[in-house]
Amino acid sequence: MGLMDEIKSKARADLKRIVLPEGTEERTVQAAAIIAKEGLAKVILIGGPDEVKKQSPDIESLGVTILDPATSDKLNDYADTFYQLRKHKGVTPETALKTVLDPLYYACMMIKKGDADGMVAGAINTTANTLRPALQIIKTAPGISVVSSCFIMILKNADYGHNGVMVFGDCAVNPNPTAEELAGIAVSTAKTAAQLTGMEPKVAMLSFSTKGSAKHELVDKVQQATELVKQMKPDLMVDGELQADAALVASVGQLKSPGSPVAGNANVLIFPDLQAGNIGYKLVQRLAGAEAIGPICQGLAAPVNDLSRGCSVDDIVSVVAITAVQAQG
Repeated sequence: MGLMDEIKSKARADLKRIVLPEGTEERTVQAAAIIAKEGLAKVILIGGPDEVKKQSPDIESLGVTILDPATSDKLNDYADTFYQLRKHKGVTPETALKTVLDPLYYACMMIKKGDADGMVAGAINTTANTLRPALQIIKTAPGISVVSSCFIMILKNADYGHNGVMVFGDCAVNPNPTAEELAGIAVSTAKTAAQLTGMEPKVAMLSFSTKGSAKHELVDKVQQATELVKQMKPDLMVDGELQADAALVASVGQLKSPGSPVAGNANVLIFPDLQAGNIGYKLVQRLAGAEAIGPICQGLAAPVNDLSRGCSVDDIVSVVAITAVQAQG
């Protein structure tokens, strides 16, 4: 069984309510039907029922829920809650009502009010438009200061990581995280790795230095982040700063960081900035022929994932399954 099959199996074991705010978009409706048939989640499509049913007349018979914000009996309650959340930013009751009519905002309000467990969007919306309401309404998880992303990397060489599975973060969101943000990225990525792959995370905080072999402010940041991770999650196996070979190759790891439970055995790699992370995952994907699953968003109080606007129906199905497993906690 491949990793994506395992994730889908986990999703089926504890069904979560996943809201798709782009509910009138053709690929999204097709994906909703597949998700319902495969029993991966309880799907909620946001949109006018007539418009949704143009794409799939029998969609409701599959167990998919269609919600139209304009006719919702919860609209005023959602608007009032949004007003209370954002009045310090100058939002008025009138503006709040208009805002929550937007499907992306309505979907996030559903999560905030406990009426849904996660959201997937981005088939027709930009990343900024998808994440903005989530940041305003759902906000970050307790103790985490930043939303980030990771990729699950499935390698052809099973000698590395967890039987050839590794998780890389952050590869898509934060250009130059502070030490505090880097620590949050590490904690979030370790959680994602455990949730989705079943691995026991062994987190390497990467740098061009290993244990003080080089002196530079960029090294200092990784060292500080490593100490913060240890304070935040004392039971998490984490080591740093480590060069990539020290993180991945047992003989090098034991030489450069003797006695480390992570060095030479890392399955979670935390890159010091977005340039390193984005370049790193693409090199492994292209040169080593690895499969890259992601980017997977993390760090929010409830899961929200962003699709590529070029996504396929199968992509949407897979991301909903991932989001459902994230929602299981």
